[in-house]
Amino acid sequence: MMKRFSRFLAGTAVIACLAPALVGCGDDGADSGPRTLRYSWWGNAERADLMKQAIALFESKNSDIKVTPSFQEYEAYWQKMATETAGGNAPDVLQMDFSYLREYADRGVLYDLKKQTGDNLVLGDLLPGFQGAGEVDGALYGVPVGGNTWSMYYNPALFTRAGVPAPAVGWTWQDYRDAMEKVTRATGSYGGGNYTGIIYNLEVQLRQRGGQLFTADGKLGFTKEQLTAFWTEGQELIKAKVVLPVDKAVQIKPRSGFVDDLIASELGWDNFLVRYAAETKTPLKLAPVPTDNPGQLGQYLKPAMLLSASSRTKHPEAAARLISFLINDPEVGRIFGGNRGLPATNAQRAAAQLQGPLAEVAAYEKGIADQLTKAPPAPPKGAGTVETAFIRISEELHYGRISVAQAVDRFFAEAEETLS
Repeated sequence: MMKRFSRFLAGTAVIACLAPALVGCGDDGADSGPRTLRYSWWGNAERADLMKQAIALFESKNSDIKVTPSFQEYEAYWQKMATETAGGNAPDVLQMDFSYLREYADRGVLYDLKKQTGDNLVLGDLLPGFQGAGEVDGALYGVPVGGNTWSMYYNPALFTRAGVPAPAVGWTWQDYRDAMEKVTRATGSYGGGNYTGIIYNLEVQLRQRGGQLFTADGKLGFTKEQLTAFWTEGQELIKAKVVLPVDKAVQIKPRSGFVDDLIASELGWDNFLVRYAAETKTPLKLAPVPTDNPGQLGQYLKPAMLLSASSRTKHPEAAARLISFLINDPEVGRIFGGNRGLPATNAQRAAAQLQGPLAEVAAYEKGIADQLTKAPPAPPKGAGTVETAFIRISEELHYGRISVAQAVDRFFAEAEETLS
C-alpha cells in the first residue's frame, strides 16, 4: 500500500513539474515576469535610432514585454535570416519584404497572424488597399507597415511649353504616346522613358484588362502574344524617337532621365518622387497611369515592407501586440514619418507630419484612393530573378541586338525555368 502511494506521489510530482510547460505552449499567460521578444529588421543607423525610440515607447506601455532589437543592411539581413530560419532560430518578430513573403510562408517559417486578430492585433485602421495584403493561401503571414503605388511622373513646365494638358484620370495609352511625341517635338527633351523596359508597366496594363503578372500557383499570368504586343509598342516608340535612347539611359544610371530635363515623364513607384526631385531643378508632379479601360487604373498599394511573426515564437500574443503597436500607434507614426514608406494606417499617416515630396505623394494617393484596387497575391519565389531577366532582355531588344520574337522566346524560357 505504501509503495503504491509513493508511486502516486511521484507521478503527481512529475505532472506538477510538467504542467507549467504544458500551459505555456502557445500561451503567453504562463510566463512569469516580462516576456522577451527578439525583433529583427533591415535598415541603416538612422532607422535604428528611430526604431529604438519606438521600442522604448512600446515597452513603456507594455511593461510585461521586453524587446531585444537587431538590424542589418538589406543584403546582410536576408543572409542572416536565411541562416536563422534554416536553423529554427528565427526572431519572434521580423521585417518582411513582399517579394519574400510567399517563399517564407511556404517554408513554414511564418506564423498565421489571423489567430491573433482582435485584441492583440488590430487591423481595422489599415488603408483599404492594404487590407489582406499579407495573406497567402488564406492565412495572414505579414501586416503592411507602409507602401506605395505605381504612377506617372511628369514635368509640368515641359508639358506647358509643348501645349500639352496635365495628365489626368481618363488618359489612354495612346493619349500618353501622343503627348510624348508633342513634348519631344516642341521642347527638345524626350517625351519619356521607354516604359516597355519595366515589368511593372506590363503588370499595370494586364491588371487594367483583368489580368495579372503571376497566377495564384506561381506561374506567369500572361501569354507570349501579350508580351509580343507590349514589346512591339516599345519598338514603335523607339522608331518614333520620342523616348530616351537606351544608350543614354544606361550611361546616366543610377540617375533617372529627369537629370538635366532629358525626359518629361516617367512611370514608377510614387515614393521615387523624393529621389527624382533631387535630380532636377524643375518641380515634378504625379498623375494616375494611363488606361484603355475606363475606371480600371490597375494601380494598387504595394507594401513597402511588412511585419511577420515566427511560427516558432513562444509568445505569439506578445508578438502580435508588438506588430499592432508598430503599425497603429500615432506616436510611432510621428517618430518614423516616411522612413518606412508612407504609413499603412490612417492614424499614423495623420500623425506622420510629412513634408516636401512625401507630403505630395500622400496627397496624390488620397486623391486616387477610391480607384486603387486590392494588391495581387504575394509573388512566387524567383519573381525577383524574373524581373531582372525582363530588364536585361528588354535592354538587348532596345539596343536592336535581338528581335521582338527572340526577346519573347528568351524571356519565357528563362522565366518558366526560374519559376519551376
